[in-house]
Amino acid sequence: MLRIFSANHQCVVDANEALPGDAVWIDLLNPTPAEEKLVEQSLGFEVPTADDMAEIETSSRLYIDNEAIVMTATLATGIMAEAAETVPASFVLGRHHLVTVRYAEIRSFDRHAAHLDRQPGQCATPGAALMGLIDAIVDRLADGLEHVGREVDQISRAAFRRVGTGNRQQRRSNLALQALLSRLGAAQDGLSKARESVVSLTRALSFLAFAAPKDAGLAAQIKTQLRDLSSLGDQATFVSSNLTFLLDATLGLISIEQTAVQKIFSVASLVFLPPTLVAGVYGMNFDHMPELEWVLGYPMAMGIMLAAAVLPYAIFRWRGWL
Repeated sequence: MLRIFSANHQCVVDANEALPGDAVWIDLLNPTPAEEKLVEQSLGFEVPTADDMAEIETSSRLYIDNEAIVMTATLATGIMAEAAETVPASFVLGRHHLVTVRYAEIRSFDRHAAHLDRQPGQCATPGAALMGLIDAIVDRLADGLEHVGREVDQISRAAFRRVGTGNRQQRRSNLALQALLSRLGAAQDGLSKARESVVSLTRALSFLAFAAPKDAGLAAQIKTQLRDLSSLGDQATFVSSNLTFLLDATLGLISIEQTAVQKIFSVASLVFLPPTLVAGVYGMNFDHMPELEWVLGYPMAMGIMLAAAVLPYAIFRWRGWL
């Protein structure tokens, strides 16, 4: 799809049509070869292809082509939908046009397009369109990091607060703690995608600050966005440390719960071992066992077994071992 934005309007252009003369921002979403050819012939510089955008070396992502500044950044999407992924997006800033190329839906592009629909004057120049788009991307990225931070807070409360109230509070089960581990994994995935996007955007803006013409008037806006990205990086580092702590704590709680279960089985074995000994004694078949002829022999044996079960448990409780 080929969308055109200018200071007066926005529209969708077919590959067989000519680009409007007042076009400022040209957005290519899943472009066809015909759409790429139309833009390249009209503007005089090449548009990055999907293979070009997949390159990871800096020289292939940040360069100047026929006086056009080409930047490819990795953007995080789907963080707030718990389906985080990273997709490349290219920005080509020419003297009179801004071209963006992407092969995935990115919400910040649509949000900025809607903003330009209300205030088309902010698309008067390619530099203004680019910085407005970068601002929308950084805002969306900040929203994603805030979402991850809230999720981490909720996981923390769920991990350390007991179920129930008063004296009847219970520890969380292993299944509940394993569910928290799954949520931690999803939060870590979103956080790692956000941090990757912050680093990629910082590199792209640093290159833009170096390559942009002085008369473009972008220095102040680039500095502001770099400052915002730096604060987002600090926030991501803080959330990452919390995630690491929660992961270690949750694994520790799971270990404690498993140990508690083993402790219960050990106590049960201890409680029933002495009665089993008594029952084994009186289960032996000998002719000369005086208790077999007593009327109170059976109650006496049951009493001994009960005392043999209670006494070790009471001693262990008194010693503080249980």
